[in-house]
Amino acid sequence: MSTPTRPPNIAVLPGDGIGTEVLEQGLRVLGAIAPDVTTEHFDFGAERYLRDGTTLPDSALDRFRNEFDCIYLGALGDPRVPSNVHAKDILLGSRFKLDLYINFRPVRLLDARYCPLKDKRPEDVDFVVFRENTEGLYTGIGGQFKRDTADEIAIEQEINTRKGVERIIRAAFQWAHENGKTRVCMSDKANAMRHGHDLWQRVFRSVANEYPGIKPSHLYVDVLTMRMVQTPEDFEVIVTNNLFGDIVTDLGAAIQGGIGLAASGNLHPGKVGLYEPVHGSAPDIAGRGIANPFAAILTVGMMLGQLGRPADERRIGDAVGRCLIAGRVTRELGGNLTSSEAGSAVLDAMSA
Repeated sequence: MSTPTRPPNIAVLPGDGIGTEVLEQGLRVLGAIAPDVTTEHFDFGAERYLRDGTTLPDSALDRFRNEFDCIYLGALGDPRVPSNVHAKDILLGSRFKLDLYINFRPVRLLDARYCPLKDKRPEDVDFVVFRENTEGLYTGIGGQFKRDTADEIAIEQEINTRKGVERIIRAAFQWAHENGKTRVCMSDKANAMRHGHDLWQRVFRSVANEYPGIKPSHLYVDVLTMRMVQTPEDFEVIVTNNLFGDIVTDLGAAIQGGIGLAASGNLHPGKVGLYEPVHGSAPDIAGRGIANPFAAILTVGMMLGQLGRPADERRIGDAVGRCLIAGRVTRELGGNLTSSEAGSAVLDAMSA
């Protein structure tokens, strides 16, 4: 969300499995549309962890903060690391230690044929989700007592702070204000989780009063998921907590045509952001050259848009849309292109 005064410098963490394959295509598109951008690759992932136990050292985080405008991250996960400790340290470590409190997920249908919902058009599926990214149930606070016995107790605690709740809600309203949107929906489960989510309710009402041109609304998360399927056209901006945001954004990905089309940004205005396609590392198809690179390519577009290059973001999105309409897609979407051929198809569409 910041605009550098010099050509952007991007840290690249290729990830595991198909992460390395699809990021390669994203970097091809980045090089074609923004040749002034510089990149530096970092050797963090399963291979590095298996080699010497390194996940994400603090020295790397210091470099990310001080030397880079963005981090471009591939999918993480490898069956040779059953605990996936490296993935947790790299992804969650980056989110928490860099304080990337906004998980920003656009849900935009580019071609109606790929939407599983009946009679929905691109104009019906076009909203964004602001997911709180540093609190909630993903902080790892809790414990286990009498582990592996019949009397075992496991406790997971949800953390909601006034600061954390207010800044994600304010970010959602501010984005709506800056982008000509008139509706913000907050989703929680205050009828069952009355302490933490009462805080969400009170803060939402307070912040909404500061934006009189934007209509606030509230839905419990179970109702929200139903409405996203029934009437996605009702939504422009959704804001919710970490756990619920994780779930509803994947539902949104399915509505827009599949997780292979889902880009995301982990953001803190004015600081380095981390951008990633949200699909997994898919070790079962890694190395076969058939993974869909469109999410990785759309993530490049989002990254450029946040760096003050919205025309480049639109150009990339339009090119991917033209590929979808023309059926120039990988087998996941019913086509027969390889990952590299799909990347070439986007480059061709950008040049048309």
